[in-house]
Amino acid sequence: MSSTNTEAPSRRRIATASFIGTAIEFYDFYIYGTAAALVFGTVFFPQFSALAGTLASFATFAVGFVARPLGSVLFGHFGDRLGRKRMLIVSLLLMGGATVAIGLIPSYQDIGVAAPILLVITRFLQGIGLGGEWGGAVLLATEYAPPGKRGLYSAFPQLGPAIGFVLGNALFLLLNATMSAETFRAIGWRIPFLASAILLAVGYYIRMRIAETPIFQAALDKQERSRVPFLDLLRRQPGVLALATLSFILAHTLFYTVTTFVLSYGTGTLKISRTMMLVAAMIAVSVMGLLTLVFAVYSDRIGRKRLCVASAVLAALWAFPMFWLIETRDPLLITLGMTGGLLCFAMLYGPMGAFLPELFRVRFRYSGASFAYSAAGVVGGGVSPIIATDLLARTGSSTPISLYLIGIAVICVVSLLLLRETKDADFTDGLAP
Repeated sequence: MSSTNTEAPSRRRIATASFIGTAIEFYDFYIYGTAAALVFGTVFFPQFSALAGTLASFATFAVGFVARPLGSVLFGHFGDRLGRKRMLIVSLLLMGGATVAIGLIPSYQDIGVAAPILLVITRFLQGIGLGGEWGGAVLLATEYAPPGKRGLYSAFPQLGPAIGFVLGNALFLLLNATMSAETFRAIGWRIPFLASAILLAVGYYIRMRIAETPIFQAALDKQERSRVPFLDLLRRQPGVLALATLSFILAHTLFYTVTTFVLSYGTGTLKISRTMMLVAAMIAVSVMGLLTLVFAVYSDRIGRKRLCVASAVLAALWAFPMFWLIETRDPLLITLGMTGGLLCFAMLYGPMGAFLPELFRVRFRYSGASFAYSAAGVVGGGVSPIIATDLLARTGSSTPISLYLIGIAVICVVSLLLLRETKDADFTDGLAP
């Protein structure tokens, strides 16, 4: 059998493993965001006002993002020393176990202040797990990719967030349609968290069957490992790490503004039905998933940087129209507004699956890609919903939120312009700017 024939099945397994793993991990992470927007304020912070409860639940949501850089350093260290496969299995088990545990935490009414404390601890563990997931999954895909197809291969793990989000929200939508508000608040919200145990078993089985990436294996064979990858990264490529992190903040900001803050804004302030908002979000994310694949593949032709800059400019232009459309309370216009926001996200997120790994050298690539992604999430995903909620409470208007999005988009453009195109870089060494 030729080498070509033996490699093809392996690459198919790699595509499946990277996709399934991120879909499961992001399902776990996103159902928390949905539950935080819909019920956590009353379940875990009933002593607060409605606004304070929402802010408190979003604060626990942010804890996961704060933990992600720590997880990226931890998993990046061992991923760059021991291999991608082992760390992807550990991250999956940690994330899945923490998610199931959240579904078992009693309410504040049952155990008092211990309930929100346990919620914060399990959310922190979720963040640690996801901090090692994304970087490992995109490395698994891109380090197996044939020349000229890293964008295509990076798209497989990049589809995970869309599938995970749709799966989680479909379950919430079903529960919302079949349960009373009181039943949903009491036990219904727990079901998506407990169901993660099934997905965890599937993901574990698939990831156990993958092999180490050939690029990392070649580095092992040549004894090209860093003793402390993250410190080596800070010494060798500090500027690239800073710019990569700043360039990715917009992606997190767009996604979590549309899927978390807007869900809370629509159901709470605008008094739009929960079902309507969940359906609109699912449609928008489904379109986003398809476009993520399209833009990732297209980046193999025209380059990563050009598409990413275009997405940031488009996001700045859409910042005001998005909220104008949502505030009409018209179902079609709400869906259009959310879809436009996630189109901008897909144009940035699709190419980034290949762009971030290409920026860093092999011996600390896991650390670099994971940390840039996770650190950007602290601001974009963890802090942005809190800032948006606070701005809305202070002004009663979405205008400051739109201006905030524009500011993040400007930071993204400037950072990208200072980075070099990497589409044709030597991926075996990571010749970055």
